[in-house]
Amino acid sequence: MREERIYRTEAIVIRHTSFGEADRILTLYTPERGKLRALAKGVRRPTSRKGGHLELFTHSQLLIARGRNLDIITQAQTIHSFRAIREDLERVGAAYYAGELVDRFFQEGSSDPRLFAHLLEYLEALGRTGRLEVALRAFEMRLLECAGYRPELRACVRCRGQLEEKVNFFSYSQGGVLCPACARAEPRAKALSPQALKVLRFLQDEELATCLRLRLGQELGGELEATLQGYAVHLLERELKSAAFLRHLRRQAQMVIT
Repeated sequence: MREERIYRTEAIVIRHTSFGEADRILTLYTPERGKLRALAKGVRRPTSRKGGHLELFTHSQLLIARGRNLDIITQAQTIHSFRAIREDLERVGAAYYAGELVDRFFQEGSSDPRLFAHLLEYLEALGRTGRLEVALRAFEMRLLECAGYRPELRACVRCRGQLEEKVNFFSYSQGGVLCPACARAEPRAKALSPQALKVLRFLQDEELATCLRLRLGQELGGELEATLQGYAVHLLERELKSAAFLRHLRRQAQMVIT
């Protein structure tokens, strides 16, 4: 069946790169076509009519023409601008982080409508919640599931025994939690407190709106961050630049407070 030369799709802009004198190559995530790259001609010109509709993290309705090397965006209309995100540096960093995760974990053309819905819900939450860390951790859990790396949190990934309410261990290579006995055979597994395991299960099972009711102390938040980001870095075999940027922002904020 012959593909249509022009197609219409919703899209969230997760990355852009300057191209030529006035163009940009956009990385988009769409509900039906997954991740794709498209050329936005002239959007860097001050007079561009499309530029404002194709900003980073904007949710837009697009009309796209198929091209020989890159598809070309011919029309764009904003659905959600998420202006509140761009008005706060930490929220910008949190949005960049989600975009980098999507970009790294998913190949072009790999479509998952669930991920589009999760990303859209996450961006909506970033604009209104003060609990950015909880939103980040909840999004990580949803992305890992969509990518096929849902961590096993209910039983030991090695012996399949029930996990007791005590310090267990998270194994990046096994993709889940080890009981203390099985962890002896894997010295690189990371200790996981009973409270952290409870919160990870909660983030995995509950809706985002419910998760955002959680309050995380600094120690528990750091443990959850280290566990989930460490797992993502292990899977990707590379560091995440946006995660380092978020840590830098956090250190600066702590310096101002003290």
